[in-house]
Amino acid sequence: MIKKLRVTVDGNTYDVTVELADEAAAPTAAAPPPPPPAVAAPPVSAPAALPTQAAPLPQVAAGPGEVPSPLAGRVTAVVVAVDQEVKQGDHLLTLEAMKMNTFVFAPGPGKVAQIKVAVGDAVQEGQTLVTIR
Repeated sequence: MIKKLRVTVDGNTYDVTVELADEAAAPTAAAPPPPPPAVAAPPVSAPAALPTQAAPLPQVAAGPGEVPSPLAGRVTAVVVAVDQEVKQGDHLLTLEAMKMNTFVFAPGPGKVAQIKVAVGDAVQEGQTLVTIR
């Protein structure tokens, strides 16, 4: 026997067709309850527009002059060298996580004292990447 049922899961209503095997062989105590009344789903609003420029990621507290990793990922590019002068906002290196690139910028002016990672290194959130003096 084939029955049509209306099922609501997490507020979403679905009309389903179910085939009951050997209903005559199974004893029935009572008739199945009627399907629940249709529930109107609330209207879904359009998603908010994505910003055209990525917002800066928050910096994790680190020692003076230390530039921490904003997320866990893999280093794909180091664009500065030791003893190089940098200004606030200069691109230091690039991280990749989940097929997305994240640029790491200089938090202030100074000279690159140490680069603690290399291309291909896996880094953890908060790990010091570069030291600027």
